[in-house]
Amino acid sequence: MEWTKGAVVRSIRGHDEGLFAVVRLEDAFAYLANGKQRPLDKPKKKNLKHLQAAGMTLDLDRIQTDRQLRKALRTAFEEEDLSWPKKM
Repeated sequence: MEWTKGAVVRSIRGHDEGLFAVVRLEDAFAYLANGKQRPLDKPKKKNLKHLQAAGMTLDLDRIQTDRQLRKALRTAFEEEDLSWPKKM
């Protein structure tokens, strides 16, 4: 799987299991944010092997705030007719 900036992923390991957007990539790690537990200015460093692609991509160049990121994640899920996780 080719990882790209803006990809929506699900963390499948660790205490932070759930949905995130990839903020940036470095070597074998992705930096993730979801706008709530992990804001854009303090992303979570996560090993790529602990992530699962959700098959969606966000345009992070247009997202400047945590509120915009949360809204973009919610909208992406509604467009795919997927249920939004209650945890977030």
